Amino acid sequence: MSVHENGTAVSQAPSQAPPQARSPGREEAPTAPQEERSPAHATEPAPRGPSTGRATGQATGPATGRTTGRATRHLTRLLASEIGLTFRRPRNLAMLGVLAVVPVLVGIAVRVASDGDVGGSIIGQIAGNGLMLTFAAFGVMMPIVLPLTVAVVAGDAIAGEAAQGTLRYLLVAPAGRTRLLALKYANVVVFCLAACALVALSALAAGLVLFPAGPVTLLSGVTIPAADALLRVGVVVLYATAGLAALGAVALAVSTLTEAPIGAVAASVVLVVVSQVLTAIPQLAAVRPFLLTSWWSAFDGALRAPVAFDQMGQGLLAFAAYVLVFGSFAWSRLTSKDITA
Repeated sequence: MSVHENGTAVSQAPSQAPPQARSPGREEAPTAPQEERSPAHATEPAPRGPSTGRATGQATGPATGRTTGRATRHLTRLLASEIGLTFRRPRNLAMLGVLAVVPVLVGIAVRVASDGDVGGSIIGQIAGNGLMLTFAAFGVMMPIVLPLTVAVVAGDAIAGEAAQGTLRYLLVAPAGRTRLLALKYANVVVFCLAACALVALSALAAGLVLFPAGPVTLLSGVTIPAADALLRVGVVVLYATAGLAALGAVALAVSTLTEAPIGAVAASVVLVVVSQVLTAIPQLAAVRPFLLTSWWSAFDGALRAPVAFDQMGQGLLAFAAYVLVFGSFAWSRLTSKDITA
């Protein structure tokens, strides 16, 4: 090879080398990413940031609302299902039937007895005004009949599910143990309200059919119109419901201790009977304010003028204390209980 050819080859080799050296540089740093990271383009996403944040906030708000709405609808369906099961059971329907019949029997007995000399007794007051039958019915049924009915429903709430083997599957549901306990107690409260309202309606119907109606003479001797008497009947219903709801919390707590529903019901009824006995013993007057049954008869504050709100308010505080204490016990027991069946 000549010197001229060698020089030509050498001159061509360096001219081809730089393009090969620059090609890796182009592969490592493409032009497009460099343009995206350039200061001119870096300022462009700034206006989009707030708008994107606002869009995200607008999307999160409705999403959270929809989630809350779905949870509320789910709990509402669970509560409606629980209430439906409670009021469809033949046993519970039979007990409600008894609650509706007892005021009628009391009214018939008073009607028969009113043919004689009744004097100034409570029977004479009922015979003179049928609206008084409602208050007399609660006075007769509040010590044992209504509590027995509530104890059956509340004592079966958890123990019945455990005995049937369905408690484990209920706890698998998204409701969880705390919400399940709250739903069970809400169902008990609804049943208490239904039972008290049924007694009041049955007594009102029987009283209006069997006796005359008109202005009511209260225990304090003041006479009020019939419309005011009906409002006081509503106060009695609500107060009795609160008292029975406190018993429902006790029975629900007992229900978490056993898998035998009859045991939970029996224990709740025994507690009521023992409390009634202790209330009747004069030597135990010091413990009477702490007994649940001692406040059940405070509904007669609605038969005074003015209404004895102080006495009924103390009863409501006692009921709330029972609900708080035994509700907390039921929650701690159920949330720590090992459900294997």
